[in-house]
Amino acid sequence: MAFRGRKVWWWRWRRNPLKRRADTVEAWVVLGAWTLTLLVGALAGWAATGAVERSLARERVEWRPLVGRLTGQAPGKPTGGSTRGDHVWAEVAWTGPDGSAHTGQVRVASGSPAGTAVTLWTDGRGRLVTEPVTPSQARLRAVLVGCLAGTGAAGFPFAAGHYLRGRLERRRIGQWDTDWAEFEAVWGRRMG
Repeated sequence: MAFRGRKVWWWRWRRNPLKRRADTVEAWVVLGAWTLTLLVGALAGWAATGAVERSLARERVEWRPLVGRLTGQAPGKPTGGSTRGDHVWAEVAWTGPDGSAHTGQVRVASGSPAGTAVTLWTDGRGRLVTEPVTPSQARLRAVLVGCLAGTGAAGFPFAAGHYLRGRLERRRIGQWDTDWAEFEAVWGRRMG
């Protein structure tokens, strides 16, 4: 393993007689890539968080609880407790806001008799939906989606910067080989 010495920060920006034009270009590419990565990631995350929060807030306003009735006995044995494990899917009928009749599947206590009242949630058209999330659940969900969207969006400028740095490195190595061949030709003539 080669000894590299101590890390020198901002070396690409310092004045140096050995600094090549490619070093300056690489410095600007790195700066631009990191700036775009942070900016794009933050903006995409912020936009996604806001969109999810607005969507979930709209659901809390538009979705309404209704009371439906079991159309038949729920499968399973009746249980006295109301733990989540004692719930099964069963057919429920309800009347929509416009007066139309609807049916659908919801989770109810196992063994519930036909006609049992069941609270269910519907959207503005009377379609069956899940219970809307609370504001704190909505915030958590929005933040998680925003983080995921920001990270995904930030990957594009990061990958582009990495690709450009690789291209610059290959070009620099090619130039180094050319310069070394020229130097070796001059050096070889002097020694011989």
